[in-house]
Amino acid sequence: MDVCRVLLVLLVAWSCCSVRAGELQAPSGQIRIASEVWSEYTEADGDGLAWDILREVFEPVGITIERYSVPYTRSVGLVQRGEVDAQVGAYRDESPGVLYPHWNYDTDHIYALGLASSPELSLATLGSYRLVWVRGYKYQDYLPNVRRYNEIRRRVGILPMLLYSRADYYIDAQTEIDYVLSQAQDPSQFKRTHLAELPLYLGFASNPRGREMRELYDQRMAQLVSTGRLRPIFERWKQPYPFDGSPRPAVR
Repeated sequence: MDVCRVLLVLLVAWSCCSVRAGELQAPSGQIRIASEVWSEYTEADGDGLAWDILREVFEPVGITIERYSVPYTRSVGLVQRGEVDAQVGAYRDESPGVLYPHWNYDTDHIYALGLASSPELSLATLGSYRLVWVRGYKYQDYLPNVRRYNEIRRRVGILPMLLYSRADYYIDAQTEIDYVLSQAQDPSQFKRTHLAELPLYLGFASNPRGREMRELYDQRMAQLVSTGRLRPIFERWKQPYPFDGSPRPAVR
């Protein structure tokens, strides 16, 4: 019996050591992810580019996604309190008490929407204008020369705000700018101006499970980008592939 026990212990030890160095064992079960509902990106029914990317990250290693559709500021609060494991659409280091990975999963194409008759806008001249954006997006931390801005709760009434000179420019991601512009009776009254490209991250809960999920996410993203597995997802949604020619983050 003693010999059998020794052999069993050795077999278990050999099995553990056979896992390749640096390869994270995938946690089982679900990952709880909160996101605002963005059209064709994070729809409440699970449709959209971001959900497709995240399913490719987690589901092949046995983790299903439990979605929570909430306003953006609420998604931040949920992850800060550890009530979900991660939030979608974060800019790096934007919120205290949230863990950020090395790898972004997409890039936000940031535009300004203003009147067609307005002067040409650039990052250098942002400080000359009254800007507006949705509360919680904190563009003042990511765009230079911002001086005068207001935050709104919802994307409602933006076009009248511009038409009646209550703001000079509305700033948001390209898809949201396009949605707002689609509500205009005469789109020729307005123009879009590209401002910046901001990497998008998952923000993870600052607890042991959040750290484990963050490490797994970084390893999976490194694998998926190196093999090109994410490219067809971006092509299917007719969105630019964000990893061509960009430096590869070093995974811890």
